Amino acid sequence: MSGPSYSLKDLADKVKGKLVGNPEVVISSIATIQNASSGCISFLANPKYKKFLKDSSASAIIVSPELSKGLETPGIIADDPYVAYAIISSLFTKHRNPYTDKTISYFVHETAEVHDSVVIGPNVYIGPECKVGRNSIVHANSSLVMNVEIGKNTIIHFNSILGSDGFGYAPQNDGYIKIEQLGKLIVGDNVEVGAGCTIDRGAIDNTEIHNGVKLDNQVHIAHNVILGENSAIAASCAIAGSTTIGKNLQMGGLSGILGHLNIADNVLIGAHTLITKSIDKPGNYVGIMPAQEQKDWAKSSVFIKQRKSK
Repeated sequence: MSGPSYSLKDLADKVKGKLVGNPEVVISSIATIQNASSGCISFLANPKYKKFLKDSSASAIIVSPELSKGLETPGIIADDPYVAYAIISSLFTKHRNPYTDKTISYFVHETAEVHDSVVIGPNVYIGPECKVGRNSIVHANSSLVMNVEIGKNTIIHFNSILGSDGFGYAPQNDGYIKIEQLGKLIVGDNVEVGAGCTIDRGAIDNTEIHNGVKLDNQVHIAHNVILGENSAIAASCAIAGSTTIGKNLQMGGLSGILGHLNIADNVLIGAHTLITKSIDKPGNYVGIMPAQEQKDWAKSSVFIKQRKSK
């Protein structure tokens, strides 16, 4: 079955861009600028791909005003071509609700509150005292363990676990006594939680994921973390317990933040960076040691120790 198609004018109107060329060009798919063919629309957001602009086979290309002089095909001039591409991508989604089989099995606890508009996938578990708001989606095999509140228009991707027990134990001479996790996990509106993520509910106070947060796959957020609105965290990151993070955090993959810290608004953390102290100023923080042969690393580590001791 063929998918949807749109005129170039339709797409230009959708993204509020300036139309260039034939408005009746038919667009039936999206492709990268170097791999596009007839019927495709592409975009040029990164200047390093400018070399493909002249020879691209795309029927139309979205470009910025700065790069529009090199456009030799029909297209759309947009202030931010990447944002325009993101908007157009929603028009070509074939399976907006993949769960059309009404016989699919999931569990909702009798104390839970789930809005009628919520989409729930197979094998989902929604436990005691959970709430899921309007137009949210909980994909297959995900669990809302207990005391989880999810806002409107939020997406929980496959195999994620929300509201799990935080890592809380009181040590004693012969082992540990478990500390029961009595708080909530509160997730805001327009949040997207990637596949395979784990977010713990609070021990006494709540874990909070504020509006607009986007988590990539395999992210772990420990109990009592507060993550500010519109933050974006790439894959395989971890945030330890009781850390408070401001708005607009951007966190590169495989990075981490230790517990009981305070992170200011508008902080960018580079990939593979470990934050060990609180950050009170916006900025770009990176702490990456490039890979070296073992013998070279040994020399570098000696140098670093010598510098620290001075």
